[in-house]
Amino acid sequence: GGHAGDLWHEQGGMAGVYWSDWIVYRVAIFISHSWKYSHHYDTLSSWIFSGSWNVGGISLEFSDTSVPKDNPIHNAPNSGALESAIYERIRQSQVVIIPTGMYANYSTWIKKEIAGCSYHQKPILAVNPWGQKKSSSVVSMAAAETVGWAKNSVVNGVWRLSR
Repeated sequence: GGHAGDLWHEQGGMAGVYWSDWIVYRVAIFISHSWKYSHHYDTLSSWIFSGSWNVGGISLEFSDTSVPKDNPIHNAPNSGALESAIYERIRQSQVVIIPTGMYANYSTWIKKEIAGCSYHQKPILAVNPWGQKKSSSVVSMAAAETVGWAKNSVVNGVWRLSR
């Protein structure tokens, strides 16, 4: 069931829709560096980037500004170089997705990403892979919104924060 303004995932083709009448809304999304080393990243990424989504006649096109696992950026000569590369990716994004949970409190990268979001005034969507909504992590405190581990929750959260 959908609240007004929620997204509907589109199955199959676009029968009866003429491209000239179709508005495309692009949203650039940065998924936290800290997800890179877990299967969670692949799940999130496939939820967001592999479907086609639309809301009220607007087609949504999500682009990924995250740093791919095998990107040479990870071999930056020092943490300062890596940090500035990540800040630049955040600057190009409209929404940043960061995991909550206890390990988030100890991740240097998550703290840097939160600082980058604050500096560039980008909203954080906190995603809790363990489903408990309340979390006292640094991420929850910085987040504009926290959602649970479900495809529609994540995509609707991105849509709300991108507008």
